[in-house]
Amino acid sequence: MISTPRPGEWAELDSGTGLGLEDVAPGTFNMTIQTDRYTCREYAQREREAIWMRVWQVVGRAEDLPNTGDWKKHDIGDQSFIIVRGKDGVLRGFVNACRHRGNALCITETGNAKRGFLCQYHLWSYNLEGKLRGVLREELAGQIDKADNSLLEVPVDTFAGFIFLNPDPQAVPLREYLGEEVYRLLEPYNIDQFTTVMDVKEAIDCNWKVVMDAFEEGYHINGIHPQLLAVLNINPKTARYQFFENHSVAVAPFEVQGAGPQKQVEGILALPETFPGTVAVIPRFQELIAPYQAENGDVDFPDGVTARALLQEATRDVLTGMGLDVSGLTDNQMSDNQGWVLFPNYFMTVRAGECHVVMSAPHPDGDPHHCIWHVASYMYLPEEFRDAVRAEPIVVEEPGSYKYFEALHQDYVQMPRQQKGLRNDRLDHMSLVKEEVVIAHFHSVIDRYMNKAQVNL
Repeated sequence: MISTPRPGEWAELDSGTGLGLEDVAPGTFNMTIQTDRYTCREYAQREREAIWMRVWQVVGRAEDLPNTGDWKKHDIGDQSFIIVRGKDGVLRGFVNACRHRGNALCITETGNAKRGFLCQYHLWSYNLEGKLRGVLREELAGQIDKADNSLLEVPVDTFAGFIFLNPDPQAVPLREYLGEEVYRLLEPYNIDQFTTVMDVKEAIDCNWKVVMDAFEEGYHINGIHPQLLAVLNINPKTARYQFFENHSVAVAPFEVQGAGPQKQVEGILALPETFPGTVAVIPRFQELIAPYQAENGDVDFPDGVTARALLQEATRDVLTGMGLDVSGLTDNQMSDNQGWVLFPNYFMTVRAGECHVVMSAPHPDGDPHHCIWHVASYMYLPEEFRDAVRAEPIVVEEPGSYKYFEALHQDYVQMPRQQKGLRNDRLDHMSLVKEEVVIAHFHSVIDRYMNKAQVNL
């Protein structure tokens, strides 16, 4: 019987289709990045038109709007939109403006409008499909064509449980924008069934691309996250990549520090101190190593058995035992975080049972030295546990008041420091090393959108 390859097999070191660093030929991407794209207000304004008003971007989770009439407001720079769940269960998006005199319909972040939207200025009303339903003193209003004064609709769709919105009414479908391969590779994780366990937004003093760059490479781990070096074995030569038209994915095998079975096991048992998501797996891992453990606690494995493989087996056993479907994932996906970049501003690390997302967007004030960063974590849990752990969104008003976990805090401190350096006039470009090839690809997509907009002027 011939087995069907799993989507995750692309990342296998010996037989996968992913690229290694040595496979990315010199000149494939521009490794010299001009710094004015981080500091120039005029460049930021052109980005607004070329990218932010033209591409699909994540605006929330479908689970945030479970009921008829549930809505949320989403701002992109100075543009404001509403996403609402209709009576038919469909999510729709509209420009957040009454068609009468432009008054904003929704001021708060979320709410419920089961009976539709009512403009508080002159009491024009709209149903959940955006149709103009009522006009104050309609008999005296004159020639008001209700059909021609519906709310202005914008494309909205969902993938992996995330709500995507595109400000461009002529946008290609989301599936076409993301690409069939992105759908195929991500669907086995069942991210649409994950539950939000952290959701934090905060203004930060750096350009939105500084945030994206920071999470698109592991080259900074030695300098910014030295504590991880005591846990992880960082080997760029084993990393694998896939580059799509707009997006990319990279993965490096998860290896704990230490030579020999004993040190490997000790490293895995210490993982919960740095990676809390492993807490539930450790008891099963200890059961699996017990047959190879002497009375004094020393561990020795026969050929073909490794601590990594037992950690993967334990992860699959625990998730399957909770009734969760991980059958479409490879053993390596039990342990290895894949780093996904969905253009323009979505970075996600995902492995079986959990994912962590970083997003960034230009600050509404238009200053390229500021942005809004959004960090969130999601877990795959049985339905009966989801409500108990679901986190409410947090908007941090006072800089430094929210306590991120250690590695994330280190990035939080570092990114404004980079922006300060980028302000220097004589620093006109950055020079990337090969390990930063994902950053180079990301900026090649920016260049393509910016150049296309320039040609269309």
